[in-house]
Amino acid sequence: MVVQKSTRRILCIAHDKGRRHDFRLFKKSNVHLHPKAKILVDSGYQGLQKLHGQTEMPKKRSKKNPLARDDKARNRAISSERVTCENVIAMLKRFKIIADRYRNRRRRFGLRFFLIAAIYNSEISHA
Repeated sequence: MVVQKSTRRILCIAHDKGRRHDFRLFKKSNVHLHPKAKILVDSGYQGLQKLHGQTEMPKKRSKKNPLARDDKARNRAISSERVTCENVIAMLKRFKIIADRYRNRRRRFGLRFFLIAAIYNSEISHA
């Protein structure tokens, strides 16, 4: 899901049947990002920095290499900027289409997901 931070509007949605890794789904969706656009992602998009230079991603720690104080501060700054996107995801989860198992016809999942995103965008624009 691509969300514009300033307006909190959903710009693009991609989905696939079954469980699919975030970055694999991103590559399959063929979403074209502007080269100068700043992209904030979570750690599920490891490798996006090679495709898009303006990508900001939190640094991961390992058992042997804990994060330094400045890395923790940078991760906290990135997560505080990503809060708007996470709030949009939480709002869509209230519709239960992405929170629970989808038990209707799989063929109509995309249509229903796009309609819910459109309803969300119209609510945002009227508020």
